[in-house]
Amino acid sequence: MAVATGGGELFPAVDKCDASSSFRGGHTVVSDLDGTLLRSRSAFPYYALVAFETGGVPRLVLLLLLAPLAAALCHAVSEAAGVRVLVFAATAGARLSDIESAARAVLPKFYAGDVHPGAWRVFEACGRRWVVTATPRVMAEPFLRDYLGADAVAGTELASWRGRATGLVDARRGVLVGPRKAEALREMVGDDVQMPEIGLGGRRSDYVFMSLCKEAYLVPREPAEAVRADKLPKPIVFHDGRLVQRPTPLVALLTVVWFPVGFLLACVRVAAGALLPMPWMYVAFRALGVRVVVRGAPPPRADRAEGRTGVLFACSHRTLLDAIFLSVALGRPVAAVTYSLSRLSEFLSPIRTVRLTRHRTTDAAAIKDLLAEGDLVICPEGTTCREPFLLRFSALFAELTDDIVPVATECRMSMFHGTTARGWKGMDPFYFFMNPFPEYTITFLNKLPAELTCGGGREYSNSSHDVANYVQRLIASTLSYKCTSFTRKDKYRALAGNDGIVAVKTAKGK
Repeated sequence: MAVATGGGELFPAVDKCDASSSFRGGHTVVSDLDGTLLRSRSAFPYYALVAFETGGVPRLVLLLLLAPLAAALCHAVSEAAGVRVLVFAATAGARLSDIESAARAVLPKFYAGDVHPGAWRVFEACGRRWVVTATPRVMAEPFLRDYLGADAVAGTELASWRGRATGLVDARRGVLVGPRKAEALREMVGDDVQMPEIGLGGRRSDYVFMSLCKEAYLVPREPAEAVRADKLPKPIVFHDGRLVQRPTPLVALLTVVWFPVGFLLACVRVAAGALLPMPWMYVAFRALGVRVVVRGAPPPRADRAEGRTGVLFACSHRTLLDAIFLSVALGRPVAAVTYSLSRLSEFLSPIRTVRLTRHRTTDAAAIKDLLAEGDLVICPEGTTCREPFLLRFSALFAELTDDIVPVATECRMSMFHGTTARGWKGMDPFYFFMNPFPEYTITFLNKLPAELTCGGGREYSNSSHDVANYVQRLIASTLSYKCTSFTRKDKYRALAGNDGIVAVKTAKGK
């Protein structure tokens, strides 16, 4: 095998590797991360995500200030010196649990959008998959193991004290660059004298560990289109974090500059929604840069003189503002039921909100009472989902009324996500309105015909689950989303490590 010398690149390009699964199924591959498995050679965006999630704007500002120093040290001193500066800026003083949470819930979405097709072709074909990287292991390991099927990950280890990162790296192993990667590879091999069959790298500092492998291939610097999400072993249905775009240095700088302006703008938009009459809000929002798109034919208000109960709007759940924008589209306030809503959001809400208890009998009685008073919005998913998926619909709504109007909601945000599983939900509306030009699309579908409801007549035997599943499929087809059987518990266990149940304080003695 060729070994790198002072000249050019002596390892062949990765596209020269025979990645036939029948041939490589019993082989081991060891790969670098940045510039190899990932297209980007800079890890700055991932440090920026950790910085923002663990310390907000101040920590992101610190990272931006120190990034030029890190780049200078990387070129003038060593790659390891630059990594140490980025590690310090992104993690110093942060709780290790917060870093781990961000690595589990936030980073995979952005890593998955940056997978290099050439490296992935080889990595996927091999039976055993190892990764050695200068990136802190705590940041990279959840994605590599859970979404790329890595069997072992060696990365830079963070030093900590009393559960917080010191901003330094572990002194024993140091930053995994150059010979340190080779040492980590030897530790991974252990008593097995056979080195991996394939080594994948993307820069000269990787040559040391690559030379230990039977074959070695370089990932070229040429631009390449990322691997499509549906080609990865596992789709990303759930993810958290506030930032919408991958925070390159320019995007991070724009985020920092816009943040105070955006917060003031959000306060104005929230105040307009809380104080203005509902019929005025469509025009007011448009004047403030919030676009509301209404499609379909909304049903008229129920005629209380005829003794009719209200219409139940079964709505897909994108943010806490779904019911408010549905009311804006109707031009009248419509009550909504919620499972977990902050006191601040309740106080600012321009529509009536009623908390459910997750006790089926109690909630059914509450919903019936609300329908007797007028129209009602309910989100059968029970929690929000950002990706183009619909979670499983609870069947309770289908048991309580036959006047069901499915509503497909969709929202667009360019800078900040208006939902969170790990943060304070009271800030969700503000983050949504902090986007320069947020957009909500409300699509009213046709009212369910009698034969598709639970009370459709003797000749029909629709169960509440059949009705709920039909409504889910109908909304999914309208939005070009995919239906799933995931629930609120699945989401919160994946992102926050709990069931997503918020304890509600009650008066003493009750």
